Amino acid sequence: MMSKKTKYALKALTALARVYPQGKLTIQAIADQERIPKKFLEQILLELKRQRLVSSLQGSRGGYYLLKQPDDITLAQVYRIFDGAIALVPCVSVNFYEPCADCSDEKSCHLRRELAWVRDQADGIMSQVTLSNLLQPGDTHWSPVI
Repeated sequence: MMSKKTKYALKALTALARVYPQGKLTIQAIADQERIPKKFLEQILLELKRQRLVSSLQGSRGGYYLLKQPDDITLAQVYRIFDGAIALVPCVSVNFYEPCADCSDEKSCHLRRELAWVRDQADGIMSQVTLSNLLQPGDTHWSPVI
């Protein structure tokens, strides 16, 4: 399940995508517009800044802005920043691999094989969804890989 932190990060990034490339938004404006607690949003934006997805300017004309185009920021990227692996078990994770203590032979494990397929499908779909997609009204604009 997606954490609130990831959900709020996506909402904040979508708000910034709406004003891209000219606009900036203050933390207060994003918090009010997206109904995100301000202190929580500050932590989220700092992490997004560390990950080089956003930056900020101080002063009366300051605020946060996207460093990348909305087409270049995916659901998968944001999910991995805050929630880690897309995989359901660590033995199939690409970026956070850990062997299962209860498995004697990964190569013949049917569960691992099927969950790797699930991971690939989820990653493929999540990598197709960009901030630009989140700005579009109506139905999804992509079709699943399945």
